[in-house]
Amino acid sequence: MYKPKVNDRVKYMEHTGWVYCITDQYFTLEISAKPMVDDAVSKHKKHHSLLVVYKERYHEVEYLGYRNSQYDDTYTKV
Repeated sequence: MYKPKVNDRVKYMEHTGWVYCITDQYFTLEISAKPMVDDAVSKHKKHHSLLVVYKERYHEVEYLGYRNSQYDDTYTKV
């Protein structure tokens, strides 16, 4: 069974993205990130779309690789 790590590149169902956050019950999969057009919140620079993948579904996740940091857009295939 897949064990998620932040910055892994994975595929779940028809969605491909980065593992963004992990809890005991689920992980979030970042499926898109778009620049913010306003400066209402200076701390954040992008809108993130996240998909929740519950632990019961980890066996449906396909591991594709990993990236070295959250600032990379490319990943190393395994």
